[in-house]
This record gives sequence, C-alpha cells and structure tokens, in this order.
Amino acid sequence: MPASNMMRMPAPNLKRIENVMILDCHNICKAFGTDVLLKGASFHLQEHEKAALVGINGAGKTTFLRIIMGLENADEGEVTFAKGCSVGYLAQMNMLSGGRSIYEEVAQVMQPVIQMEENLRRMEAQMNQASGAELEDLMERYHQTQTHFDQMGGYAWKSEIAGVLRGLGFTDDEFHKTVDTLSGGQKTRVALGKLLLEAPDLMLLDEPINHLDLHSIEWLENYLLNYRGAVLVVAHDRYFLNKVVSKVIEIDQGHVTSFAGDYSAYSEKKKQLRRAQLRAWQNQQDQIRHQEEVIAKLRSFNREKSIRRAESREKMLDRIDRLEKPSEERTDMHLTLQARIESGKDVLSVSGLSKSFEFPLFEGLDLQIRRGERIALIGNNGTGKSTLLKILIGQIDADEGTVTLGTNVHIGYYDQEHQILHPQKTLFQELQDEYPMLGNTRIRDTLAAFLFTGEDVFKMVSDLSGGERGRLSLAKLMLSQANFLILDEPTNHLDILSKEILEDAICSYTGTVLCVSHDRWFINRTATRILDLTGQTLIEYHGNYDYYLEKHEELTNRFSSMKSHSSGGVIAASNTAHLSMKKSGAPEEASAGRMDWEKQKKEQAMARKKEAMLRETEERITALEERDARIDELLAKEEVYSDLQKVTELTEEKAGIGAELEKLYEEWEQLG
Repeated sequence: MPASNMMRMPAPNLKRIENVMILDCHNICKAFGTDVLLKGASFHLQEHEKAALVGINGAGKTTFLRIIMGLENADEGEVTFAKGCSVGYLAQMNMLSGGRSIYEEVAQVMQPVIQMEENLRRMEAQMNQASGAELEDLMERYHQTQTHFDQMGGYAWKSEIAGVLRGLGFTDDEFHKTVDTLSGGQKTRVALGKLLLEAPDLMLLDEPINHLDLHSIEWLENYLLNYRGAVLVVAHDRYFLNKVVSKVIEIDQGHVTSFAGDYSAYSEKKKQLRRAQLRAWQNQQDQIRHQEEVIAKLRSFNREKSIRRAESREKMLDRIDRLEKPSEERTDMHLTLQARIESGKDVLSVSGLSKSFEFPLFEGLDLQIRRGERIALIGNNGTGKSTLLKILIGQIDADEGTVTLGTNVHIGYYDQEHQILHPQKTLFQELQDEYPMLGNTRIRDTLAAFLFTGEDVFKMVSDLSGGERGRLSLAKLMLSQANFLILDEPTNHLDILSKEILEDAICSYTGTVLCVSHDRWFINRTATRILDLTGQTLIEYHGNYDYYLEKHEELTNRFSSMKSHSSGGVIAASNTAHLSMKKSGAPEEASAGRMDWEKQKKEQAMARKKEAMLRETEERITALEERDARIDELLAKEEVYSDLQKVTELTEEKAGIGAELEKLYEEWEQLG
C-alpha cells in the first residue's frame, strides 16, 4: 500500500518519549447529596494509551469525564495534564446548530490549513506583480508557508474530511445536508468527525458508537488503533473494547481500579479479584462474629475480670479496619423470558416483501423462521431493518408481499424508541393497564426486579432516562410471556452487566427470537442465524457473529456476481459455505456447479485485470510522489526560487500533481 494512501492525521504536539504521563487523576471525590459517586479515585494515562472507563449505569462515568474536562467540580482531588497537552471531548448529547452543511461543519477544524492554502494562492498572485526585494521577500514567505502546508498535510485535507465522514456512515449525497435538519444521533456523528480530525493529544469519548452501524464501528476501531494520541472511552460494546483498549479503568461502588489488558482480560481479573475480596470479607465477618460471641459470653459471667476482658476485646474490635462488602456478581435486574404456550413449528413466512420511501429499501424479500431459532438482523443504518420489523408486527404496511404468522404465534415486541410506552403514565400504571390481572404486589415485585423500588414506581415514564425506559420495556416483555420475540436494539442504553443478564435470558428462552442489534458480542452469544440486510436483499449466515465474519467477504463477493440473476430473496451460507438462492426459479444444484465454474473463470479474469490496474495505479502514484518530492527540492534552491517564471511553473505542476494524486488514491482504494 502506498504510504500516502493512509489517512494521515496531524502529528500530536507531544514529544516522542516512552511512558510519558499525559493525564493524572489523583484522589478525586464527588458526591451528590448522600449519593457518593467517587471515593478517592485515582488513575493515570500514558501517551498513546487507549483506555476504557467502565462501570454500571449510574456509577459516575460521565461525571468523571466532565470533571476531567473541568465541566464539573470535584469535591476533592486534582486533575493534571501534561504540559502543552490538547484535549478533545465527545459528549453523549451534542447540540450542534447553525446553517452550515455537514461538510462545512466538519471543515471548521481544518480552517488553519484552508487559510494557509488561501494565503498561498494570494502570494502567488502577488508574486506575478512584484519585483526586486519585494519579490524575494514574497518568495521566502511563500516557501516557508508551503513547507508548513506540506507538513500539515494540506493537499489532503479534502480527502481526509470525506474519508472520516464516509467512515462514520455519511454518504456523499448527505454531505450537503444542513446540521439543523439532522437527528440527535447524526449530530453526534458529526461532532465525532470533527474531534477525530482535530486529532488532540488526548480524546475523551462518551459512548461514541451509540449511533454507528456495524461498518462504522469497525471503521472507528481501526481509526483509533492507528491514532497517535491517547484515548479514554466510555462504551458498553465489548467487541469494541477488546479491539481498541489496552487498559480498563473500573468504577465500582465509588472506587476506581485500573486493569492492564483488554476487556476480556479485565473481566477475568475482576472475577478473580471479586472472589478474593469476598473471601477476605467473609473471613473478617466470621472473626467479628466470633469476637462478638466471646464478648457477649464474657459479659454474661458478670464478674469484674470477665467484664474487663470483654471491654478489652470491644476496644480491639472497634480498631479493626472493616472491609467493605464487595459488589456481588450479577445482582442487577432479574429477567426470565418464558413462553406461555408453544407455537407451531413454522413461526413466520415472508414472501415477496418490498418497501420504498424516497428510495427502495428492499425488494422481493423471502424469509422463513422456525420455532426455536434465534436470528440476528444486521445491516448498515438506513437499510430498512427497523422498517422490516414494523411491517412484521403490522405497524406499517409493505408495498408488496405477504407476511404470514404460524399457528399459536404470540409476538412480544421491544421498540428501540420505546414508543410502546405511554409518557403520561407512571411505571405502576404502565404495567397495571397492560396486565390488569396482576395484583399490586406482583406489579411492585416485577418493577423491583428491574431496579424500580419504593417511590420509583410512581415516576412518570416521560421522566425516565434511556436506560430506565429500556428496563421498563424489558419488564413488559417478560410479562407478555410471548413465544416470538421481535427486538429492535434491545441492548441500547444497557450497561454491560445488564446486557449479560439479557443474553442469558435469551439463550435459555424456549421460544423464537428475531433481533436487530449492532452489539457484536450480544449477537455472537445469542444468534443461531444471521440475516444481513444489504443491497435491498437478505444474505443469510447459518451461525453466530464469528461465523458471519469468517464467511462475509467470501459470500458478499459471490453475491455481487450473482445479483444480476436475482432482484431479491435470501442468499444463504451454510456451515459448509454452500451458496444457494432461496427463491422460485433458482437453478438446480447440478447446473449450479457449472455456473459456479464459469463464474469462477470470469472472476479470475476480472481479478487479474484488477490486479494489473492496481499495479499500474501504484506505479503512477510512486512516480508522481517522487516528482512531487523533487519539486520541493527544486523550490528550496536559490537559483529556482529567485526565478519567478520557474516558481510559477513548478507550483502549477505541484498543484496538478496533488489533484491527480487525490484521484489516484481514491481509485487505489476502490481497486484495493
């Protein structure tokens, strides 16, 4: 790969010294009334380090980030940055506004480079009119500015912006959309793009992947892995954390502990540490109980010597540094999914399903779901996943096609927007009105199982956080006792512990599940089949997410060559990587072998042609880059920069090279 094709980020202002501390948080304490979030919290980050800040919802992760940024004050403690360290912060909610387009908004961070380019053009015009000492002075300033412009990657700023926006899931057609018209999630993606292009020495990211699809999450993972600065990220995606971080900083009951390694290493170490802490606490409790029994016995003797001995033991007991009971594993919400009755073997049949809005989402979809399957529906944002689910439950109509439910199928639906909740009801009313046969005690017990206790049950639904609405929706889902669960992003706003509880509940559920999710860990644990909604059709993988990754590239390439033979349906990958078209009129296996052989020959010919084009493109890139470097050398020579005509010619040639290289880099990406 030509080095220039890599997205080049501006170099941080830090010196290249190993193990330089970039952030130090010392003895941070924070409480809101009687609710203590942080107790003497301390940790540090080294230059280049990628770390995760984890903890259950409400543990204080966002508060800690805001304290680091100076947006909230700590009750005690100190936050120290390395000298000259630049810091960028992505909040969960971003209030971007104004009439600028997406592209213009992100380009704001490139203003120094853009201004420098404008200065170069201005000086070129001035040099055409200048002479003598004025010309020499202009040439000297022009050379210095151009050198700085090159160092800042000036000729690539447009492609950098486009690359980041595409990576975050924006299409070229969306670049012109004004920020005011965007959803909250889109605004967060724009804010993330600006921060990535700013390239501060330290980035603090609060849930950066909440509004990204799978493709964009994977793109961000690779971007952060190659990022030169340090990163502290709050995220609940365990795949993401395993890929990106080398340190995990945990907030647990106000205490902060650092663990070396990725999330899996942290999880294992945490289990070991919890077991050791629990043993130590239990041993101390046994010792305390024993001493209390001895003291009570000595006092019961009611003699002066025994009372003195009891008092002595009491003083010793008072001086014991009592251990805090460690948080117990899996003591969050209690979720059990059970089907009231068993459905028929065929749960759902979809035939020839099509839907369009401003443009076609999908055409001619065929799908069969059988009892006991756990299916994950994946795909990029905007491909129609949620729309498909709403068609299946009858919320919206399809343009064409049929949806047929099997015998005794009862659907339980989880909506990622929680529109099935009534904002003007209390939590108690929400369950009572939906399930009037439940008694008050059963309703309270159910809400308590999802962490709503005491007066919480009389909160209005409209006052709940995203995580609280998610728990309430799961409570309704559990009570439904449905045998076919249709779930739209059920892990959004759930912390990792709650996700694990949901995963266990789904894995032990005897009914059928169809789920839209971008949580790869969740998909890997729960799915037995994956449907990828792409290119207006479904590609089917008989396995979990790891299997999908293994077969995705192979099957997508074969799908591209077969798409001309089909406008819809389902394409399937079995565990033997067999490929077939699941729609009427598909070729029989006997003829499919020859067709595959012919396609293979065509694909091999295309691959050779593509390889030749790739080689030619790389050779042209190399030649242009060498010429570009040679022009820089020439412009640095006195006999050249003192010759106005020569400078103009070389400058124009360099600009032409830059424009051609930009096109070649795009071609190289497509070919590669």
